[in-house]
Amino acid sequence: MACILKRKSVVAVSFIAAFLCLIIVRLTNEVTFPLILNCFGQTSVKWIPFSNGQRQLLRTHYGYINVKTQEPLQLDCDLCAIVSNSGQMVGQKVGAEIDKSSCIWRMNNAPTKGYEEDVGKRTTIRVVSHTSVPLLLKNPEYFFKETNSTLYVIWGPFRNMRKDGNGIVYNMLKKAVDSYPTAKIYVTTEKRMSYCDAVFKKETGKDRIHCKDVRMVCQDFGHAGGHHVSTPRVQSGSYLSTGWFTLILAMDACYGIHVYGMINDTYCKSEGFRKVPYHYYEPGRDECEEYFLHENAPYGGHRFITEKKVFAKWAKKHTITFTHPNWTVS
Repeated sequence: MACILKRKSVVAVSFIAAFLCLIIVRLTNEVTFPLILNCFGQTSVKWIPFSNGQRQLLRTHYGYINVKTQEPLQLDCDLCAIVSNSGQMVGQKVGAEIDKSSCIWRMNNAPTKGYEEDVGKRTTIRVVSHTSVPLLLKNPEYFFKETNSTLYVIWGPFRNMRKDGNGIVYNMLKKAVDSYPTAKIYVTTEKRMSYCDAVFKKETGKDRIHCKDVRMVCQDFGHAGGHHVSTPRVQSGSYLSTGWFTLILAMDACYGIHVYGMINDTYCKSEGFRKVPYHYYEPGRDECEEYFLHENAPYGGHRFITEKKVFAKWAKKHTITFTHPNWTVS
């Protein structure tokens, strides 16, 4: 009798355990698992079951909001190729290699037509400065119609991105979406912009200031010497670059990152460095001269060299590779 009762107990326990396993499996297909979130609009993830039983990780990035739907950006990539706008891309002939990446990132209005052999032809996501939006609108048929599968992430200060009718750039984007309803345009939230500023402060020790504090370097829709600008920083008097915003989002969205054509912080002082134009699609300005000009500007410049030092630091913690030219990250 004792053996029979013991056997029944084992069967009952096994049945309960199997039932609990079924419940757990069911829940893992439906429950959203948060990553470490902060108030600046970080990511969360959700497991979505495939028909073949595998699961796909879908990341939601709450710091980027769709202009049309007001929904947050959903983006998840395996290997990302970030293509620099630098003249370093000229003659590299890595277009086919770039196009094999799961997600391909480009910046501002950098073209692919006519440069496919060097930079590829596919574009998954394009990160754009608020000051480059008018450049996109000069060729809206290409950017918002022909390439309507591309995700556009626009960054800029609150004064230009506000949604109350007074945001100059946001109004432009609203009109673009009205004209091209299939365009996938996202804007960076004010909290996310603050987060990117906070990252700069953490990594460099430089704080930011408000336009009212340094009026001479602030304009409503400003350029600094014709270059893209955002909020200035206290001690450096600098502006974040589009590359800064691109890499921060890519580290959230990609499992691996391959950056093409970006020089490191010591390149322009190295022996026999390659002299190239600032942009691969524009003759004229020399890249290294541009870097030194901005790095040494008392106000209104990008700190390209400082940012590259930070990128090298991030490459030690994340799966980031820099080539063409190659970086040595020790």
